Amino acid sequence: MKRILSLSFAASVIFVSCNSAPEADKAATEEQQLVAAAEGETYKVDTTQAAQFIGTKPVGEHHGTFNVAEGEIFVKNDAIVTGGKLVFNINSLKIIDKDTSGAAKLTGHLLSPDFFDAANHPTATFEITAVEEYVADSTNKIILDGATNTVKGNLTLKGVTKNVSFPAVITVTPGTVTARANFNINRTDWGLVYGNDQSLGDKFIRPEVNISFSITASK
Repeated sequence: MKRILSLSFAASVIFVSCNSAPEADKAATEEQQLVAAAEGETYKVDTTQAAQFIGTKPVGEHHGTFNVAEGEIFVKNDAIVTGGKLVFNINSLKIIDKDTSGAAKLTGHLLSPDFFDAANHPTATFEITAVEEYVADSTNKIILDGATNTVKGNLTLKGVTKNVSFPAVITVTPGTVTARANFNINRTDWGLVYGNDQSLGDKFIRPEVNISFSITASK
């Protein structure tokens, strides 16, 4: 009997471990910080772009996007990113799973008060508080290939603001800035707690959410 219970427990652990959040750098989260003062010229973010997210559960995962509603990045001496702000349209949420049969239902649920509460919080914002040169050390394993900077900023979701820090690849050329990042955040830090209970079994939704983006801004 004990052996059966042990095997059953092991199987359940393996089951819950399936479809974990994608391997990516974990964003450090702390309380809201002062926003960096705007220095240099303004580069406007291309609003045809979107940020992607991946949410996971024991029996699968869902992929989606949020469109950039507006944004600007400040560049000093045509070389250094000093600050910036991105605004995302929550109601632009689009599910991009290979199987789209449940996309409409899932979209409605994610926009409801259970998750983003889009009726009361139609936008999400990210305001840069610091852009630092990325420095590798033995305790900070960076997964993002070619990381050049550590970006810190206030991320506001559903009316809650937390400061997040993550590695990024930033390139500045005459008239253009590109930035790329891929990291995981814990959605519960912003009060998105729906389904965050492992006793729910295959209905459990992992707190870790993968965020990725590749954006371009121009003068």
